[in-house]
Amino acid sequence: MAAGLLAAQEVKYEVRHDHWRKYGTGVLVVSARGISYQEPEKKGHGREWTFEDIQRLELGERTMRVLTYKDSRWKLGADVEEEFTLPGKGTFEEAYGLLKDRLDRRFVARLADGAVEPLWEIPVKHLHRLGGTQGRLIAARDRIVYQARERDESRTWRYGDVENISSSGPFQLTVTTPERVFHFQLKRALEEDRYNDLWRRLNEAKGLRILAFKEKES
Repeated sequence: MAAGLLAAQEVKYEVRHDHWRKYGTGVLVVSARGISYQEPEKKGHGREWTFEDIQRLELGERTMRVLTYKDSRWKLGADVEEEFTLPGKGTFEEAYGLLKDRLDRRFVARLADGAVEPLWEIPVKHLHRLGGTQGRLIAARDRIVYQARERDESRTWRYGDVENISSSGPFQLTVTTPERVFHFQLKRALEEDRYNDLWRRLNEAKGLRILAFKEKES
């Protein structure tokens, strides 16, 4: 039973690992304890990180980037970043399922959580410095999803990991995250009660309800 439970809490992928001058292939393991990588043909050429060792983890449909706290000798002390890519048509959806509630705001989900039940959704354009991408913005019970048409442009944020939301009008919404600021042009007006509900969920995830209850008691 213990072995079965452990197996259910890890997933393995055959991946391409991009090195500084070339690349290798090996096995990437994502588990409830952390992430590891091993190239079977190269003894000693492996990596292992607990979640505490990871400064930022970016997970796309087919690409994973692990920014560590280790200094790079080749990049004048810059932090080492490892990149892994899935060949063919595989995706990291199972890995996302394992990681989405285990990591904190250092986790950047560059994919849309397809398991959420929308409270509401609205068609949008995510504005870039030049142009932008189009898709749908989805508000769910415990997270916000931007479902983009382009690969790796999607995002999923837990309310507790969002720093702020703001709006200059019913056709604009800004979502501020540790990664960066996302400006959305809305193709339909966002009703005031929906914006207020979004704001409430964001602040409750940060403990606002507990603070308000304590103030009422005192």
